[in-house]
Amino acid sequence: MDAHMYRNNIKPGSHVKIVLKQDQKSGKLTEGYVGRILTNKSQHPRGIKVMLQDGKVGRVQEIMD
Repeated sequence: MDAHMYRNNIKPGSHVKIVLKQDQKSGKLTEGYVGRILTNKSQHPRGIKVMLQDGKVGRVQEIMD
């Protein structure tokens, strides 16, 4: 599994690219900084769900740092 599927690789303030719910079909990624981690499990096959500092919610697809 890739790094973005594990909760311990993502911290508040991490620079990430997420896929928003409405962008899942197109695969468009949104870049930002993690405000909160919403997934409680240690891993998730589609990516850890986070809320960015600007309030957008989606699953992490890429960790930038």
